[in-house]
Amino acid sequence: MISRLLICLLLLGGAAFAQNNAYKSPYTVNFSFKEQDLIPDLLKGPRSNPKDYASVPFGDWYNPSNEKRWSYYGPAAKHFSAPTGLASKSPQWSRERVIAAGMRFIGYTYQHHHVPDWDPPAEWPRSSEQKTPVGKGLDCSNFTAFSYNLALGIKPGGEVKGQSEMTEANGPGPNRTIPVKRIELPKSYEDFARTLQTGDLLYIKNTKGTLSHVVLWVGKIGKSPDGTPLILDSTGSGAHDSNGTEIPNGIQLRPFKRNTWYFTQASHVLRIIPGDS
Repeated sequence: MISRLLICLLLLGGAAFAQNNAYKSPYTVNFSFKEQDLIPDLLKGPRSNPKDYASVPFGDWYNPSNEKRWSYYGPAAKHFSAPTGLASKSPQWSRERVIAAGMRFIGYTYQHHHVPDWDPPAEWPRSSEQKTPVGKGLDCSNFTAFSYNLALGIKPGGEVKGQSEMTEANGPGPNRTIPVKRIELPKSYEDFARTLQTGDLLYIKNTKGTLSHVVLWVGKIGKSPDGTPLILDSTGSGAHDSNGTEIPNGIQLRPFKRNTWYFTQASHVLRIIPGDS
């Protein structure tokens, strides 16, 4: 059964989610915290309005004078403050909040943007690497960075190679830093589920051996019909779910199968949230 919290997160996907609403995912997330404890400010409050997510006011987003400055990528994300009461929260609360923040954007497409609701005019220049139609969305590393930023006020860099080499991240909130721990790959496929924790960042290499992708590990709170571990990421289409249905491009829950690049080309793991409880 899909929890009320998950339903709220899916509805908050807005217009971009509506573009992919024909897809019915077999995957769910069972959070161990009630929504009023986990994400009240994401549902209603200072973190609930996507127009407030950039480092500049919404009225400046599409000013023609910014076309050359921002190009297709759009304005930078602002650095959020640490959420109220973060110091008193458990590591598990922080981990689940990162996943909850990321799931707000399920259904958004794969785009080379810094903020999810940036939707550049059609006449603005496009990224040469952009393959999907113009629309709202994020690429893989801007998605993981934004999820941590929105959830905890921790703001990793948005470029995947630089992000993969972090030894510390900015936050929680501006003018602070937090150490980042590198976790080497588990020895077997089965060990991934035992070693990785919810919210860990798993980095993936392409077929040329170059670091090219990053995902959020969902962990024990993820539920799939066949028991396959889940990840949350933004990528292209082509993967299939446990029903054999193709998963749309963009931000989605996806299975961590032993025959996919998530496992066969995994590089390493970074852990931002310390502690085991």
